[in-house]
Amino acid sequence: MITAPTIEYFALAPLLIIFGAAIIGVLVEAFAPRYLRRAVHVPLTLLSLVGAFALVILQTIRGVPTTPAAMGSVAVDGPTLFIWGAILVLSFVSVLLINDEEQFVPSAAAVPGSAEEEKAITEGAAHTEVYPLALFAIGGMLLFPASNDLLIMFVALEVMSLPLYLLCGLARRRRLLSQEASVKYFLLGAFSSAFFLYGTALLYGFAGTVDLAGIREALATAGGTETLLLVGTAMLGVGLLFKIGAAPFQAWKPDVYQGAPTPITALMASGTLVAAFGAVLRVFWVALGNDSWNWQPIMWGVAALTMVVGSILAITQTDIKRMLAYSSIAHAGFLLVGVMAVGEAAQNALALSGLLFYLVTYGITTVGAFAVVTMVRDPGGEAWHLSRWAGLGKRSPKLAGVFAFFLLAFAGIPLTSGFFGKYAVFRSAVALGQGWLTGLVVLAVVASAAAAFFYVRVIVLMFFSDPSADGPTVVTPSWATSTVVGFSAFATVALGVFPQPVLDLAEKAAKSLFVQ
Repeated sequence: MITAPTIEYFALAPLLIIFGAAIIGVLVEAFAPRYLRRAVHVPLTLLSLVGAFALVILQTIRGVPTTPAAMGSVAVDGPTLFIWGAILVLSFVSVLLINDEEQFVPSAAAVPGSAEEEKAITEGAAHTEVYPLALFAIGGMLLFPASNDLLIMFVALEVMSLPLYLLCGLARRRRLLSQEASVKYFLLGAFSSAFFLYGTALLYGFAGTVDLAGIREALATAGGTETLLLVGTAMLGVGLLFKIGAAPFQAWKPDVYQGAPTPITALMASGTLVAAFGAVLRVFWVALGNDSWNWQPIMWGVAALTMVVGSILAITQTDIKRMLAYSSIAHAGFLLVGVMAVGEAAQNALALSGLLFYLVTYGITTVGAFAVVTMVRDPGGEAWHLSRWAGLGKRSPKLAGVFAFFLLAFAGIPLTSGFFGKYAVFRSAVALGQGWLTGLVVLAVVASAAAAFFYVRVIVLMFFSDPSADGPTVVTPSWATSTVVGFSAFATVALGVFPQPVLDLAEKAAKSLFVQ
């Protein structure tokens, strides 16, 4: 006799709203007249994100669930709800950027520069399917950190990644670079998914289950020296570290960030990073926390290498988006310090809350920075070369000032959200009193100081260089872009001056993590 599964629909309601809206978006693409599609997609997408966020708040007010949902496969606990809220906010502002049709090619099937592409531009064609694709990717981002078994996590990984592979190839300008980015992301992402799936198979061979709690129990009884466990953990780690862009698995990140449409880059650099770190925490703390003596030394080396690679290679970049990509790699290294601090103290809510706060602050600042990038244009598209940003402070002092503020937040200057984000993570690591972890924090501080160089270099270029006669144009932003820049700047200031409310919320969420 087959027993019907028990589904906690209210706990899963944010996920269901996003996926439901994505499916409705597909139906709109199939049946609605072309001229009506965008008018339906934009409010549908934004309202679904707002509705899902409202349900996350409602769940938090009513009380965090005490058991996993959907037959134990989805962990809707405090950290999940916090991460869901962060992803939905970051996705909302990213969708506002996606609302700018100038960022997307009118016909992706046409050969770049061909007569067919010119005809599509003249006719005003548009790829409105970017909205349901974005919703599917956001749904995957929500499910990825909430997955309580490895098979659900793999499904979430693919649901999140496949739409992004397509969206990366839809840039309106620099078409060949965009298509190259899409292919690279797809091929390397497929390799990382294969590693993740093979690691899942090996861990199943070790524990006899793919459930995270079951793997944890198997570790408690069988020890942590079995070959299947060690190799499976390594391969699973490769798949997860690829998604956060940690070295030596970071090669895709600069190319993809550079070639993708800038709004999609903003979505990946914020929402995807938050989701991926949520999944890393779920696997390495919940499932493999009892095996930390095996994976922490490797994670230490990965974190150190990631910080060094991101900070040093960013100095050599001349493309603004590639520079921000290497900045993201460096920040991934800083965040990995928090992952090890969480893994070291099995009930250390301070470490987890610091990491959650850092993810929120970095994501908001990142979206704001990429929103500014969309507004500085050359005749052929965005002003990507750093030399084109020379003298921007004299051409448009307000815009240059906001961008400089975002860069200072990335550098971790006091009274910005970036300072308290790094402080929260580094403080929790030092508080553990472990020499090897304190040494990593010292390296992180040195890497942060080195990273400040390339941020300040851009600021100096904007304010202390003379603009060229044929300098870039600062376009008048749409209401959506203005909203994104304003919100990001306000949040970066607010979280730098008054961080405690969000830190308290993160700490409250951290205390209700499911560790069975």
